[in-house]
Amino acid sequence: MAKPKRIYLAGPEVFFPAEDHQTIVAEKKRLLREYGFEGVDPLDTELVVSDDEAKPARGQQIYQANRELMDSCNAIIANLTPFRSISADPGTVFEVGYMIGQGKPAFGFTMDSRCYRERAGSSSLDELGHTIEDFEMSDNLMIEGGISDSGGQLFVAEQPGEHRFFSAELFRRCVRALAHA
Repeated sequence: MAKPKRIYLAGPEVFFPAEDHQTIVAEKKRLLREYGFEGVDPLDTELVVSDDEAKPARGQQIYQANRELMDSCNAIIANLTPFRSISADPGTVFEVGYMIGQGKPAFGFTMDSRCYRERAGSSSLDELGHTIEDFEMSDNLMIEGGISDSGGQLFVAEQPGEHRFFSAELFRRCVRALAHA
């Protein structure tokens, strides 16, 4: 039997309360197993950091551990729902770019059906007089363009999910698309 393809699960869930994180990740992994994939969460690392170490050193260790996990995966599915701003979590966006840079397919989903321009406000300029990107895309054109170029796809929620940041049905659409890629 062939080893299942490993899929890196990127998103802001790592910042959620433990119960929410565990519930969502367990559902993602279950859905991936239905299609013969293995889900890999950023917290699946064996990394042990000490409170005695400086915070930048601990951060660097987490970065390295997550990079090693991504290197071991064949594709990424990213939760690109806006987090703490009008855009996706910046760490998640880095992970998408990292995987695309390795030639691996990227798939994503967002629970926010508004395009980036709508989330930015009603003017074509921000409060500093800078132009607001308006390409009728879900997020910055580099994110959506990169996903498309990788052979992946971005799915946008048409209705609320069981969690503000997650819908099993939307995630399943990503997994189906990945299975047919």
